[in-house]
Amino acid sequence: MPKMRSFSILLLLAATPASAQVVTPAPTVGKMVYAPTPAVWNPVGDYIAIGQDEPGYRNWFAATTAHATAVKSFNAYLEQYEVGGVFPTWQLLRTATSWQKCGGAPFEVPPTSEWPHIVQTLRYVRDYVIPAVGPVEPVSAYRNPLLNACAGGAPESAHKHYSAIDMVPLRPTTREQLMRKLCAVQARRGPDYQVGLGFYAFLRFHVDTTKYRRWNMDPAVASLCPPIVKPGDLATVGQPLQAASSTTSSTAVPTVSAAPVDTATPKVVYAPPSTAPSMPDSQPQH
Repeated sequence: MPKMRSFSILLLLAATPASAQVVTPAPTVGKMVYAPTPAVWNPVGDYIAIGQDEPGYRNWFAATTAHATAVKSFNAYLEQYEVGGVFPTWQLLRTATSWQKCGGAPFEVPPTSEWPHIVQTLRYVRDYVIPAVGPVEPVSAYRNPLLNACAGGAPESAHKHYSAIDMVPLRPTTREQLMRKLCAVQARRGPDYQVGLGFYAFLRFHVDTTKYRRWNMDPAVASLCPPIVKPGDLATVGQPLQAASSTTSSTAVPTVSAAPVDTATPKVVYAPPSTAPSMPDSQPQH
């Protein structure tokens, strides 16, 4: 009897259409799909080669006792003028990005005669740049005359006199956002500090306190920035236009209002006397 039952079941299966038969497939191992690794935000990596990073600085520092002595004196000077700690000191000693190609040193303590020029720049960066764009890192500061010439710097570059710092933002941003924020800050406080503001490839930007000027702005952003006013125009800025003569028109001419005064900011405290020569009017200096 059991044999007859089994035979009947087999006949029933044979008579059932294949489309109606349910077949459970064997389990298969699916292909592993990995999520892409997020890109690491490292804007400094575009400008800093091995040797000009922190391990490179430690090697440079340990190479001679003269380096250690000079750095100690420079640190004491920054502390004296209350700008110590704005950046790690070793970042302020970075020379040119092209130091290797030029056969220069990756780090250098500037001559003491140039130290006063960096004080005002550090104050401006601390009080206005960092609050506007977030933390930044210096990638180039002092360049001695030979290195400056090899690196393509202007003859009277602010880097030669240690007034300039090239920096990159450490907080993710776009080039346009960076320009807008820095331009707005410079429009408010740039004349007081005599700030030069320039932009280079990617997110690298330049700040010095040698002369109030601006360069390499993207046109779309530059059109929104207040124009740089030349000293000869200062007498007319913010002054009302002359009213039309009563013999020609009785309609008053609208006046031009001065830019709002930033009353919330402290009075500028200037750095020690500067010995740097004044910059020419014709060309912005890098």
